[in-house]
Amino acid sequence: MAAYFDYNATTPVHAAAREAWLKASDEHWQNPSSLYREAGLTAQALEAARERLADLLGVEPERVVFTSGATESNNTLFSGLAKCLAPDACVAISAIEHPCVREAARVWLGRHRVVEIPVNEDGVVEVEVLQDILKRHQPALVSIMAANNESGVLQPWQELLKVCRQTGVRFHTDAAQWIGKLKSTAFGACDYITGSAHKFGGSKGVGFLVVADADEAFPLFHGGPQEQSRRAGTENYPGIEAMVTALESVTPIIAEVSAKQTLLRDAFIMQMQTQFVGLRVISEGAPRLWNTVLMVMPRHDNLKWLTRLSRLGFAISTGSACSSGKEGSSAVVQALGASWEELRRVVRVSGGWETTVAEWQALAAAFAEAGQSLDSGGRPGI
Repeated sequence: MAAYFDYNATTPVHAAAREAWLKASDEHWQNPSSLYREAGLTAQALEAARERLADLLGVEPERVVFTSGATESNNTLFSGLAKCLAPDACVAISAIEHPCVREAARVWLGRHRVVEIPVNEDGVVEVEVLQDILKRHQPALVSIMAANNESGVLQPWQELLKVCRQTGVRFHTDAAQWIGKLKSTAFGACDYITGSAHKFGGSKGVGFLVVADADEAFPLFHGGPQEQSRRAGTENYPGIEAMVTALESVTPIIAEVSAKQTLLRDAFIMQMQTQFVGLRVISEGAPRLWNTVLMVMPRHDNLKWLTRLSRLGFAISTGSACSSGKEGSSAVVQALGASWEELRRVVRVSGGWETTVAEWQALAAAFAEAGQSLDSGGRPGI
């Protein structure tokens, strides 16, 4: 494949994370809950990884619960709220949440207990809008993602958190797309945080939930006493070690990568807008992740664009890999300002930490070639 531009869906495993996983699998494969010496050493390594992750997030280690990923973490949170909140209590979530937040909240609490927070034309939750939601609905929890997986839009989550603090409402953020791409130490101020390793170079099947209090427990999985009885099941220490190592590897280069890749992303946008008159970038006026472009192509179905580009050696997306149908990606993109007619023409490209200028330029050239093929009705090149 000439170039991979679907990093928001998943990332290749970082070289340092792969090495860490292999070493942990060789040296600490024992069950950390067992009582013999080698298992104790594995348990020590697991707790050391918890402390390192806590430092990267700016939280206390006791608040970190290791899970299989953001989907499990979000389901754990909302299933727990369903058990402990009053029957008439509601939660408020933004209109552009990932399905693993939106659907988890609706399933565990019931749709009638989930209030949707609208976003402006750029896909941003405004402080005044949140203040009105808090006043009218008095939710027990507000959940607003830090960075949108579709458009890359960054939410002013620190300002929104302050609004919740003023009214005594707890705040949750799904930070899966933010962590590893932007600085993350300020997240410690949030009550609940969810993240996923494979979004920043870790392995799939590993993630975490940061809870509000060190003694807070509302397990989704029941069985053993692992994770201080907050998540039953033998901990995946090699995967956890790989996750923390991946985040440690990308964190020091975030500022440099952000500055460089923002320029490359914007140059790509200019080239695309020159090549395709009428092309629209969704949320172009809002602060966004340095790697993400969500575009409405001026013509042709997005699946045709994806197929042509795939055959040319480029991986792109029509939106979130975890969304489908009217209640999936399209619902989020519509909230971001696209019409139902435009939804058929939406494509997303998302680069990585080491995506080169040549790869961005080659992608734009591939779009031009694919466009000529689609316009002429000819067969795509193999």
